[in-house]
Amino acid sequence: MSEPLVVGRIGRAHGIRGEVAIDVRTDEPESRFAAGTTIATDPAPTGPLTIERARWHSGRLLVRFAGIDDRDAAEGLRGTWLVVDPGDITPSADPDDYHDQELIGLTVVTADGGDVGEVADVLHHGQDLLVVRGSAGERLVPFVAAIVPEVDVPGGRLVIDPPPGLLDPS
Repeated sequence: MSEPLVVGRIGRAHGIRGEVAIDVRTDEPESRFAAGTTIATDPAPTGPLTIERARWHSGRLLVRFAGIDDRDAAEGLRGTWLVVDPGDITPSADPDDYHDQELIGLTVVTADGGDVGEVADVLHHGQDLLVVRGSAGERLVPFVAAIVPEVDVPGGRLVIDPPPGLLDPS
């Protein structure tokens, strides 16, 4: 993998002193967003950004970046992706732990070999969802072991065992 890995996305400004809410996409927010850490951005010209302070507030991570001193400057960062080099990520000991970038682009087939499409995105809501695009359109597939029994990143494919109705046209 040579593509940068997303560890967060900058959300809306919080208050008037330049803090922003972060949509966290890492299992290690305390180390990724520690004070003094410099982090790359996508789009690249927005960064790199240096974290001045981070704190949790009402279940959200709030971050203040060096040089971002007011609400207007903070709002200007909204929607920016925070990324790290894949070499900076410690491999997980869990064999069922995947980064979004590992899943995007995998071919999706059913357990009986039927072609479904390709993983186009991974959404993180109440539960992780794979956005699968194919000839029948776009489908949201819950990323749970009962529905996705096999993920073969080196082989470039993902096997699903969809319950009745999941792949039906809407």
